[in-house]
This record gives sequence, structure tokens and C-alpha cells, in this order.
Amino acid sequence: MGNGLLQSIADNVIFVLVCVGVAAALFLIAYGTEKTVQKKNGVTDRILTTRKITMIGLFSALAVILHMLDFPVPFLAPSFYQLDFSEIPALVGAFAFGPVAGVMIEFCKILLKLVIKGTSTAFVGDLANFVIGCSLVLPASILYMFKKTKKTAVAACAAGCLIMTVFGTAFNGVYLLPAFSKLFGMPMEAIIAAGAQINGNIHNVTSFVIFAVAPLNIVKSVAASGVTMLIYKPLSPILKNANPVRERRTGEISNSGNA
Repeated sequence: MGNGLLQSIADNVIFVLVCVGVAAALFLIAYGTEKTVQKKNGVTDRILTTRKITMIGLFSALAVILHMLDFPVPFLAPSFYQLDFSEIPALVGAFAFGPVAGVMIEFCKILLKLVIKGTSTAFVGDLANFVIGCSLVLPASILYMFKKTKKTAVAACAAGCLIMTVFGTAFNGVYLLPAFSKLFGMPMEAIIAAGAQINGNIHNVTSFVIFAVAPLNIVKSVAASGVTMLIYKPLSPILKNANPVRERRTGEISNSGNA
């Protein structure tokens, strides 16, 4: 009994440390990339200005609302997998204010959701939502940051969708599913069986992530990217007015070639 409790505590501590480490790594990648581009463009402003922090808060609020409206997709995956479209405000915010803003919107969204609603997946689903969301938002916003045109935006979203699908599928199979099984107390056999009830091709972890997780990531990333492409251009003038220094120094102006 005592050994089981100690093991459970150790597993949870390790998981928390992994969460903190992943969040820190993603933030450092975003910060380092943004600083590099700023230096290249001769910009000396802080990454996080007061106005940008305000906009991050606004987009985080929108993201958590969409996140809490998540819903199961029973014809694709077991009910403990939920689909939401909270990456839309994160991706729009990242395009407008940079990769650091995108990662912070994703992070604040998860914190707000935990405060308001708590967790139903032993925090594994929350880590998954943050990391896999960043696997779309971070690469897409980094690519777009180098050249702000509509063609680049389309290519950036396509790359983000691909990375999110591949990384999200692999991350689930290698780490998230085993962690969920251990922390939530659901045997891996039961998880695979739940998937097999939906898709007869599922018979192990590999087939589970290919036939259940990958389709969810494709739907989520394509939907988020598509909506972002539709609404970013109309919102762009408003967002640029909220960040005038960035617009002036990077030369991000409205014309027929800009996204």
C-alpha cells in the first residue's frame, strides 16, 4: 500500500516535471526564433510589450472558451479523446504577434481551463492539447514570420498541419497513451479495445494512433488553419493597430501580396 502510494506520487512528480520541461522548451524555441528575426530586421523592442500581453490575454480567453466546448467524435476515436478548435485564436494570435504569443496563448488557455474546469484525464489530455497545439502554431508562425505573404501563410499552415499530424500521432503512441494508462489507471488493453470497437483495424498502440489519433489531428489542424486563413486578413488591420511598433519596423503593411 505504501509502496504503491509512493510510486503514484513519483509518477505524478515526473509527469509534472515533463510538463514544465516541455513548456519551457517550446517557449525558448519561440523566443529564440523571434529574437533572431528581430535582430535580422534591426528591431530592438521587447518581445512582450504591454499591448501584446493584453492581446495574448484576449486571445487566451477566446481559446479557453473554444477549448471548453470540446466534444467527442465517436466515429473516429474513443470518447476520452475530445475535439476542439481552440487553436484558431492561438494561430491568429501567433500570426499577428509572433511565435512567443502563440505559445503563451496555448499555455494560458490550458491554465485557465484547469482553473475553471479541472482535469478529467489526470492532466495527460491537458499536456497533449498544449504540446500538440503548439506543434501546429509554432512552426506555422515561425515560417510566416520570415515572409508575411498569403502564399507563405498557406505554406506555413500546410507545414503546421503536417507537423501536428505526424508529431501528435507519434507523441501519443510513445508517451501520452502510456502516461494516461499509468496515471489514469486504465490498462492499455482497455484503451486499445475501446479503439477496436470503433475501427476494426486497431489491434495495438501503433494502429490505435494511426487510425484514431491521426484522423483527429488532421481534422483539427486543417479546420484551424482553414478558419485562420479566412479570418486573418479581415482582422489584420485591427490587430496591426494593436501592435503599431511591430508594423512600422518590420514593414508589415497591407497590400495585395500580404496576408
